Amino acid sequence: MPSIDLRSDTVTLPTPAMREAMYHAEVGDDVYQEDPTVRRLQEATAEKLGKEAALFVTSGTMGNLVALLTHCRRGDEAIMGDNSHTFIYECGGASVLGGISMHTVPNLADGSMDPAQIEWAIRGDNVHFPRTRLLCLENTHNRCGGTVLSYEQMHRQIEVAKKYGLAIHLDGARVFNAAIALGVKMADLVAECDSVQLCFSKGLAAPVGSALCGSKAFIDEALRNRKVVGGGMRQAGVLAAAALVGLEQMVDRLAEDHANARMLAEGMLDIRGVNVDMNLVQSNMVMFTLNSDKPQEQVLQELAAEGLRVSSMDSLHLRAVTHLGIGEAEIKQALCIMARVLGGRKAGAV
Repeated sequence: MPSIDLRSDTVTLPTPAMREAMYHAEVGDDVYQEDPTVRRLQEATAEKLGKEAALFVTSGTMGNLVALLTHCRRGDEAIMGDNSHTFIYECGGASVLGGISMHTVPNLADGSMDPAQIEWAIRGDNVHFPRTRLLCLENTHNRCGGTVLSYEQMHRQIEVAKKYGLAIHLDGARVFNAAIALGVKMADLVAECDSVQLCFSKGLAAPVGSALCGSKAFIDEALRNRKVVGGGMRQAGVLAAAALVGLEQMVDRLAEDHANARMLAEGMLDIRGVNVDMNLVQSNMVMFTLNSDKPQEQVLQELAAEGLRVSSMDSLHLRAVTHLGIGEAEIKQALCIMARVLGGRKAGAV
């Protein structure tokens, strides 16, 4: 039985155009900065984001780590949300490798942080305290269910940090989703951010890679930190070629993923024992909870046995993510499977 895999948009497979581009990629040694395809990708990405330069890295985790290592010195502190990907899912790398403290502020339901809480977290000039150097934002926000932060929402957080001289890093693994959802230019959305990490291997469907963007001086220093963490690659144009196809061909189609997520969420409202907050369905994710006598793990196993895979975010929340390869037919089938496993549709549901 073919599986409908909604665990993440990282399960996408490279398109035929990507495979063709990888086969024909012009390559060189990127550690010497001589790979023409990597250079083209970096230039195109920087232009798309309105930044001076970009650096190709293997993953979003590496991109965020290199950004923190570049912005901060050992003993410095970075402020970020308590539900942020950098804090939850990146193995404490900034602390392990950079000696950087992570000071968390509660994420609100929409993925933002209260500006007053950010200001409270910024350390005063006192010899006892670590120096607060950086504010990290995330857009779209993973653990808040793919919520989208507008320019105005970001600005309210950024202006507090800028008042105290902090740099701003955006974990924009899915920032293309945010721009498409808002109907704005990418460069306008991230204009106030000093650095941005974005991922090619999620909704854009490339097999590998992310980019870190910022000023030329920042990226020059980030290049050294990428080398520190083992991120220098040789003939990396084979990978960059697929990312270029994603950048050029896959951004606008993200709107289809958003529409499919909305369709999925609306259908889930009709299924017994499923709770969805439609206000939080803003991009390609649906976060939901269950009212069921079955343990969550049992539900996951039964769904998988029927051919549907979703992910567990914690003991309460499950997540479904739409992506390339998931269309209306797959959404309808997923809803049928959920209804069978969870006890049917509510009275009056079609």
